[in-house]
Amino acid sequence: MTQSRKAMAFALLAGATSLVIAGCSGTNPVGTPTVDIQVGGTNSPQAVSSALQVLVLLTVLSLAPALLMLVTAFTRIVIVLSFVRHALAMQQIPPNQVVIGLALFLTLFVMAPTWQKVNDQALQPYLSGSIDQQTAYTRGIVPVREFLFRQTRETDLALFIRLSQLPRPATRDDVPTYVLIPAYVTSELKTAFQMGVLIFVPFLIIDMVVASALMSMGMMMLPPSLISLPFKLLLFVMVDGWELVMKSLVSSFGGG
Repeated sequence: MTQSRKAMAFALLAGATSLVIAGCSGTNPVGTPTVDIQVGGTNSPQAVSSALQVLVLLTVLSLAPALLMLVTAFTRIVIVLSFVRHALAMQQIPPNQVVIGLALFLTLFVMAPTWQKVNDQALQPYLSGSIDQQTAYTRGIVPVREFLFRQTRETDLALFIRLSQLPRPATRDDVPTYVLIPAYVTSELKTAFQMGVLIFVPFLIIDMVVASALMSMGMMMLPPSLISLPFKLLLFVMVDGWELVMKSLVSSFGGG
């Protein structure tokens, strides 16, 4: 019985090897799939233009995570949520996946009006063929720039205009997008840290009170964070902390 199994396995192995050899040699007797890649030149300008468009599209897709983080509300939201977790002294609760997921959906909620304008003014007309790519980009960037300008401080914008050594712009249309984006990111970081400080203050007071109480009772070896954690959680739950955080985040962008 063992010899027959060995013979059958050897026959299957030999058959598979012959199929592979046949496929590599080009005979392909049983219709095994083959892959043929050809690289050649072309004299058609349309073909070259299409290839360049595909290359640009792939480049934009590779930069999509950076664009999502830097030109949307994601940066401020994820930083504030991280401040909440650190203020509660819980490094892994909520988990990183929950924080990132919540930040993504809040970003979709905040950016929905802007993206709706982009869809109505640029994407749908382009898909219907009524405008070309350049016109679609010109129309689509307008709502995005309006959102960035609303959230950008004038001091940060003036800083990057000076750093770029550009003449003072007369209107917002004279501000290049490559100058507006870093100014917006800087403003977002400032706003996020300001909100984080306000979140930290009540929990810091609880830590100070608990540490003073333990010191007055002579309990030097007992970590204050171990005692203050239940009080901080109780305070956060009693004031409905998540609702306050979400409302503050959405309101900070001009919504709610």
